[in-house]
Amino acid sequence: MHKNGLTTQVLHSDRRQPIEHGAVHKPMHPSSQYVYGDARELAAVFQGKAGYTYSRQGTPTTGALEAKITLIEEGLGSVTFASGMAALTAVFTTLLKGGDHLISSQYVFGNTTSLLGTLADLGVEISYVDATDAAQVRAALRPNTRMVFTETIANPGTQIADLRGMGEFCREQGLVYLVDNTMTSPSLFRPRDVGASLVMNSLSKYIAGHGHALGGSITDTGLYDWSNYPNIAEPYRKGQPTGWGLLQIKKKGLRDMGGTLAAEPAHRIAIGAETLALRMQKHCSNALALARFLETHRGVAKVHYPGMPGHAQHARATELFGGRYGGLMGIELAEGIDCFDFLNRLHIVLLATHLGDTRSLALPAAHTIYYEMGPERRKQMGISDSFIRLSVGIEDEADLIHDFDQALQASMPR
Repeated sequence: MHKNGLTTQVLHSDRRQPIEHGAVHKPMHPSSQYVYGDARELAAVFQGKAGYTYSRQGTPTTGALEAKITLIEEGLGSVTFASGMAALTAVFTTLLKGGDHLISSQYVFGNTTSLLGTLADLGVEISYVDATDAAQVRAALRPNTRMVFTETIANPGTQIADLRGMGEFCREQGLVYLVDNTMTSPSLFRPRDVGASLVMNSLSKYIAGHGHALGGSITDTGLYDWSNYPNIAEPYRKGQPTGWGLLQIKKKGLRDMGGTLAAEPAHRIAIGAETLALRMQKHCSNALALARFLETHRGVAKVHYPGMPGHAQHARATELFGGRYGGLMGIELAEGIDCFDFLNRLHIVLLATHLGDTRSLALPAAHTIYYEMGPERRKQMGISDSFIRLSVGIEDEADLIHDFDQALQASMPR
């Protein structure tokens, strides 16, 4: 039986369900509450029947977006949140308790590291390991280990975790395996294929794609048996166990904590998702061309990009991501080049803290998003003072290369 590709599925997902007046997009529902003509029907929705009551727990607009995310991640179901950080917070705080143990990659986003610090303050034990080596993950196992967490491509160092080896370990030990798929997106990689239990996407990045909306999502792949997980509260142990985890995340993360995605950004993200695969092709081709150019430029000391043969996990990235390597890149400038002067000489590239936009973005990582970490933690993550994080956009390739060349040439010592 023929299976449609990602773009075809997303383009036509809305109209597979009834929409008023033959529209091809689900409408935006800004209402804060939903009215029922029958009080028994209202009570039934509160007790678990599908439907909407108060928009803090979701709307038809977020429901349509969740259906898209579930479709492209090939999961069992999804819940959307106001941001990727809200999504991660919901998972960690609703599925872990004081005294539990979490194994995390040491190569994770700065704000995520800060969140894990808060989690540790609440009594969750955390081990940071080099996730590029599954043996180190295995060695961190404790009797109270509940979850393993990693990003697919680390931001900003571009290390590639041993995603398959970690999945095998979690399956053997019955652990929840949470994978942040933001830097690859479902266009390049589906964590379900390596045994992930839960998948997080910062929808603000490649899925929305245009720097015009914040959002995050958690997708349950359906691979984890929640009947064996001790932290599921009794009210959520109803129906098939496959739905227990996501139900608890939704109830506590949205109803109790209020990290809700509003209808307007949800609608924008849903429209942006339609061109995800097309944009990712250009992000990847531009990034590879730029990496090849910068690797031989005398103004650059080192290029961090999984598409380069010299990258430590190049072979793994090729196998996992099908020969495409995303738009995230790091470069270290040659000695004597001031990173601020170089950045200020870029004309096309925007100086901004975001990723996955159609426009190329750059910032000095050590002085901005990783400043609070301090030099010791930055050194552990491989972030030097001259490290520039790049999010390569979809501009014309020749224009990007010219912009970097002129900025580097003008910044080199005379």
